[in-house]
Amino acid sequence: MWFFFALGSSVFAALTSILAKIGIDGVNATLATAIRTLVVLLMSWGMVLLTNTQGGIAEISRRSWLFLILSGVATGASWLCYYRALQIGEASKVVPIDKLSVVITMILAAVILHEQFTPRSVLGCILIGVGTLLMVL
Repeated sequence: MWFFFALGSSVFAALTSILAKIGIDGVNATLATAIRTLVVLLMSWGMVLLTNTQGGIAEISRRSWLFLILSGVATGASWLCYYRALQIGEASKVVPIDKLSVVITMILAAVILHEQFTPRSVLGCILIGVGTLLMVL
């Protein structure tokens, strides 16, 4: 089931890039990010209320709160950088560089989470990096 959600994520991420590039024309990148964030906020809380899971807030540990907040800060910084890059650059170049997050995530997963990788996953990571360079040069 995770595969279908991951695939949906990639499709919606692709749509996000194209729709944002069209919508950001003539709009300040920071304002555009705030508008996008408001929509995401409303959708997220709508799903929480729709699924009646708001009661779980009291059960969240301090550690989880800390890391969820830090993740939110990282997301905000990522979106601000992404929208500014998208505003001044070509989507066909900005998006592949943004997707280097796959490579960076794998490195961080190994260093911070001590996840193990196979030679095949390392090769895939290298190919993503090389492919990104080929697309943007």
